[in-house]
Amino acid sequence: MASKRAYSTLPFFRFLEDESVPARRRLGFMPCMAPFIMDFGDLNKYVLRDESSDDPHQHLVNLHTYEDDHHWPWYLEDLDRLGYDTPQPPAELLGSLYSDRHKVNRMLASRLAHLIFGATPVERMVIIEAIEETGNVLFERTAAIARQLERDEGIELRYLGDFHLALESGHARDGDDHRTLAAIELRDDERLRCDWLNASVFALFTDWVAELHDYALTEAGTYASC
Repeated sequence: MASKRAYSTLPFFRFLEDESVPARRRLGFMPCMAPFIMDFGDLNKYVLRDESSDDPHQHLVNLHTYEDDHHWPWYLEDLDRLGYDTPQPPAELLGSLYSDRHKVNRMLASRLAHLIFGATPVERMVIIEAIEETGNVLFERTAAIARQLERDEGIELRYLGDFHLALESGHARDGDDHRTLAAIELRDDERLRCDWLNASVFALFTDWVAELHDYALTEAGTYASC
């Protein structure tokens, strides 16, 4: 997919691949992504999912949401194992999360919800597939860093590591929704709409990783190779 290929070349992913930067510093974006990661379960439960629908494509969407609505505890586990789970006054924590520094992360779920509301089940499948593709690009790179940390420090990361990557990659290997989506016959106007939704999702995640990249560079220092 052209969108995925272009997305994978963004500066943030080059930063994650740069082995001259210490592994922990490459993961310095972790606290910044909290708002979206914690919102993602709700996006699946309360926005993508529609149990009242008898549409077979919406049924596939619903099945997917049950796979993706419970990943946030692994994120919290990784935060703890990386040493980020330190005591912080609630006012200070909230002030940080609701500062402009996290604005893209805070708004990402809302912007995705804006695309999802009113979308047909097939269009929701397109949105899900685009989100999955962005996730695969990220987790393929963080899993490599997680393996290095496990070798060097004995720390096992589940959200950023192979545990989560295997689940995300498994969607693409054996998900009925992907096979069904490829087989659906669309009118020209429907295909244009689906192409626009795909491009819109990648644009939103492009902004997202730009904020993660900026946060990581601020936390870890600026590296000439990035």
